[in-house]
Amino acid sequence: MALNALERKSVAALAAIYATRMLGLFLLLPVLALYARKLPDYSPALLGLTMGAYGLAQVLLQIPFGRWSDRRGRKPLITLGLLVYAAGSLLGALAHSLVGLLAARAVQGAGAVSAPVMALLADLTRQQVRTRAMAFIGISIGFSFVAALVLAPALDSVIGVRGIFVVMLVMALVGITLLHFAVPGEPLRSAASEPSRHENLLGVLQQRPLRPLFFGVFALHFLMTATFLAVPQVLVGHLGIRPEHHWAVYLGVFVASLAGTVPLILGTERGRLDRGAFVLSVALLGLSQAQLALNQGSRWSVLGALAVFFAAFNYLEARLPALLTTSASAQDRGAALGMFATSQFLGAFAGGALGGLLLGRYGLTGVFWGSAGLALLWAIAAPLRSAR
Repeated sequence: MALNALERKSVAALAAIYATRMLGLFLLLPVLALYARKLPDYSPALLGLTMGAYGLAQVLLQIPFGRWSDRRGRKPLITLGLLVYAAGSLLGALAHSLVGLLAARAVQGAGAVSAPVMALLADLTRQQVRTRAMAFIGISIGFSFVAALVLAPALDSVIGVRGIFVVMLVMALVGITLLHFAVPGEPLRSAASEPSRHENLLGVLQQRPLRPLFFGVFALHFLMTATFLAVPQVLVGHLGIRPEHHWAVYLGVFVASLAGTVPLILGTERGRLDRGAFVLSVALLGLSQAQLALNQGSRWSVLGALAVFFAAFNYLEARLPALLTTSASAQDRGAALGMFATSQFLGAFAGGALGGLLLGRYGLTGVFWGSAGLALLWAIAAPLRSAR
C-alpha cells in the first residue's frame, strides 16, 4: 500500500527535521578530537566526555520528552527541543574551552526530540504504511552520517568548529520552520484510550529475545564514537593526512565499503545469509578495530580497515532495528523502540567516556583494542540471538 499525499508530505518534512538533527550530531565526530587538542584545558578523558555528553543527555531526557508530548502535544515539545538544541549550538559557537564544549554538547542533547518526532510520524500515518514511513527516517539518518563525514572536514577548514556550531543553530531554526509550515497538524488524541509508548520499558527489557538487540545497538554506537575519537588522530599523526583532506578519505572508504554492505543486505533479503551475515558483520567490526590497533602507520592498512568497518556498520545499523520490529510484539513495539533508542545513545556516551579514558591511559592503540574486545563479546553473544 502506497503513502497518500498527506502521508508523503508528513514523512518528507519529519525526515528532514530528523536528518538535520542527526547531521548536527555527526558533524562533530570527524573534527572534534583534533580541535580539542588545541584547547588549553584539553585532556583525553575530558575529550571523551565531550564527545559522549550529547548521548548521555539524550538517554536522560528522551523518554520524558516522549511522555510530555503525549500530554502537551507533539509539535510544542518538538519546538521546545529544537530551541534547546539551538541554545546548545550557540553555546558551542561561543565556547573557548573544552569544558565549554562539553556544556554545549550536553545542552544540545537535552533537546531530545527523537521520541516526539517518531510519535508524530506514527500519528500522521496509517498502520499499513508505518513501516515504510519509518524506513524513510532510517534512510535520512544514513544520508546524514555519510554527508557529515564528507562535509565536516571541509567545513572545518573554512569556518572551523565554532562555525559548524553556527551551522547547527541555523539547521535547528530551519527544523522549526519546517515543523510549523510543512508538517500537517497533529490529530487529536485521547490519552486514556492509548497507553504510553514507554510505560512497558522494564517489561521489554526483561524479554530475552530483545536484550541482545539492545546490547547490539549499544555496542555499535560505542564503537562508532570510540572510533572517531581515535581515527582522525591516526590520519594526522601517523599518516600525515591534513585535516582538510579527511573528507576525501571518508568518502573513498565509504564508497569502497558498499562492496561489502550490498552483498550482506542482498543475502539477508533473500534469506540465505541472515544469521551468518549478522555474525560475520559483528566479527568484521572487531577485525577492523584490531587492524587499526596493529597497523596505524600503513596507509592502505588503515584505509582498508575503515572500509571494512563502514561495510559492517552500515549493514548492522539497518539490520538491528529491522530485527527489533520483527522480534517485539505489536503491543510492545513502541516501548521496545524507546529502549532501543535509549541503548543507542547510551552506547554513544559510553564510547566517548570510556574511549577517552583508554586514550589517556593506553593511547590510540588502547582505544582500538578496547573496541575490538567489545566487538568480540558481541560476536560471541550474537549467535544466541539468531538461534532463537
